[in-house]
Amino acid sequence: MEAARKTEDRFSYADYCSWPDDERWELISGTAYAMAAPSEAHQRVSREIFGQLYLFLRGKPCQAYFAPFSVRLNADADDDTVVEPDILVVCDGSKLEDGKGVVGAPDFVAEVLSPSTATHDLIRKFLLYQQSGVREYWIADPDEKLIYANVLRDGRYSGSVYTSDNAAVPIEVLDGCSINLRDVFREE
Repeated sequence: MEAARKTEDRFSYADYCSWPDDERWELISGTAYAMAAPSEAHQRVSREIFGQLYLFLRGKPCQAYFAPFSVRLNADADDDTVVEPDILVVCDGSKLEDGKGVVGAPDFVAEVLSPSTATHDLIRKFLLYQQSGVREYWIADPDEKLIYANVLRDGRYSGSVYTSDNAAVPIEVLDGCSINLRDVFREE
């Protein structure tokens, strides 16, 4: 099942800011998409990736964040696209200056698949992140215990697939950083 649309109306960041705080939405090219509550497996995988990133980045200029945290990918144009990646890393502090989230493309984004958002993350967000210049986009699949790691090269993503057998998978845009997938997909 795909992430649900709010309406067929076209929305902007100003509309997005006026919606109730207890609802989670993403806005892509003016279309609103409801965000489903994450599963336990989703949260476990997300927590582990974020935890490893946070420890690696402590004391470094890049910062890791987790959802909900707004990312305005085209704030200088139509301002009609706001996403909330599960995990993101920003290395350019000027993208955080408005204090409301990220303005521009993060350096790294990770989305953890859920049955209700798989198509949204695998197709719609893949193309959006590629077009917006997100330098590295990971898609974590908790059911299959896989990471699809996509690195932007000449404006297009080049992808690799890693399994839970991989102890150390590099995040190419963060020199020296790797994520232990055995820990990410370990069931507690």
